[in-house]
Amino acid sequence: MNHSGNLTGRLLQNLTVTVTHAQVSSKYFGWNRSRETPSFNRLYFLDRGEGKVIINGVSYYPQPGQLMIMPAGSTQTTETNPDNPYTRYYCHFDADIGEWPLFHSENKLYISDAPDPDAVRAIFTDMIALFQNNDVLSILRIQASLLNLIALCLESGGYTDFMKEFVQTSDQGKLAHVLQYIDQRLKQPLEVEELAELVHLHPNYFIPYFKKFIGVPPMHYVQLKRMELAKRQLTLTDFSISDISEQVGMELAHFSKYFKKTTGVSPSAYRNSTK
Repeated sequence: MNHSGNLTGRLLQNLTVTVTHAQVSSKYFGWNRSRETPSFNRLYFLDRGEGKVIINGVSYYPQPGQLMIMPAGSTQTTETNPDNPYTRYYCHFDADIGEWPLFHSENKLYISDAPDPDAVRAIFTDMIALFQNNDVLSILRIQASLLNLIALCLESGGYTDFMKEFVQTSDQGKLAHVLQYIDQRLKQPLEVEELAELVHLHPNYFIPYFKKFIGVPPMHYVQLKRMELAKRQLTLTDFSISDISEQVGMELAHFSKYFKKTTGVSPSAYRNSTK
């Protein structure tokens, strides 16, 4: 089992993203900035032009056809040639896992060649048009566009292991260990005291600490993970419902009742609907 991959998936399930600005510009003014430390992330697609970006003292020379992410809180200096300014599609966005930023301010510029510049340009064009609206569907589509562009930038730039950096800081590392511990022991009885001991906290402190970053109390999270496993087993295997209840560490009667409470249907009805 790839525990690292499972852990990353657990963390990303709590990812929230918000686009706070979206625009396209080819003006010289508005690009040149000196030692700014914005509280938001910037995502750019450069269509033409030339210039320079300095992130935390490291210089980069982005080229047309490239995507780049400038992390919030990093020290940023940007320059462009007044005779050949960048034409840039861009957005400002927030991206957090619980109360942690997805991109850390001490990190570098994330930069890559866009695999399909025309497709990236089209995604940005749609995002900019949708940003003028404030309806629910537009907001959903904007978020989907942002996630697509972030994934393209990270994948094309070879940053697929960037989440390793995320879990190396103290709080993230502590709770990442707890999430991995839960993932490996869904079949066994788990108590909040046991989980709190992993991070050397009293349960009374651990419960709000866990909820602050993950969004739900620890034992609620455990049950959610058990139901996710049960749904996968009901869909992908021929194990009996009794066997699946054992695999998630629950007695059959309690499992059936809790499964219906959380999904609205019984385990057998869920299995029938997915086959």
